[in-house]
Amino acid sequence: MIENGASSGATGDPGDTADPYAAVLRPVRSGNTFEETVEKVLQLIRLGLVPVGDRLPPERELADRLQISRVTLREALKVLQDAGVLEVRRGRYGGAFVLAPAPAPAAASGGAELRRRAEELGDRLEDTLLFRQVLELGAAELCAERRPRGAEAERLRALLAETGAASLEEYRRLDTRLHLAIAELSGSASVAAQYAAVRATVNELLDCIPLLPPNLQHSQHQHEELVTAILSGDSARARAAMHEHLAGTAALLRGFLS
Repeated sequence: MIENGASSGATGDPGDTADPYAAVLRPVRSGNTFEETVEKVLQLIRLGLVPVGDRLPPERELADRLQISRVTLREALKVLQDAGVLEVRRGRYGGAFVLAPAPAPAAASGGAELRRRAEELGDRLEDTLLFRQVLELGAAELCAERRPRGAEAERLRALLAETGAASLEEYRRLDTRLHLAIAELSGSASVAAQYAAVRATVNELLDCIPLLPPNLQHSQHQHEELVTAILSGDSARARAAMHEHLAGTAALLRGFLS
């Protein structure tokens, strides 16, 4: 298996609704093969693409899609197992399973953790939020211009319904999946990959903020407006709906940081 510079057989077709991992599991290109492998596995988890209790894709599939050796993959999985992120089970029904996360911090400690993580980002915090805005506004506009139909449209409707019915514990994971689907359906595999990376960073901050039911209800109304605009092919309306939605999230983050 070639670790770097190998070409992937995947086409990156945004209409491939059977592959929820397409935006993350792309060939490793940098010289930091091990580090990037750890990052990609963590992205799968932080984005909720592999929920707590579920199993990662098989070793062979992960290695093939990342274009790395299975030795490198096993080293990365071992580090995440030692960190308490994964549990590796052997045998017929074995694999690498995502462990339950640590209990959510209380509001006070959550605020302290949010500030700590924001301080780690430093000047990159505003840059991250701005980069997310650029990616998501463009993705929403492009997605509407493509005007998803058939299986693509059903995928968006299904994800919208899932966020609407989500419990507080599941909301952020399903919200992430909806936004990631819009990025994937933009027609650009690069946009989807960059969005997956920036959303993983944003989720680390959002995880420190309490989930507020009124905010989630408002967020879902915005999702409905966004998906309606996309499916009707109204790119300007989709862009405006996404802009309003992202502004609310950014305001919450800044509010808890002030």
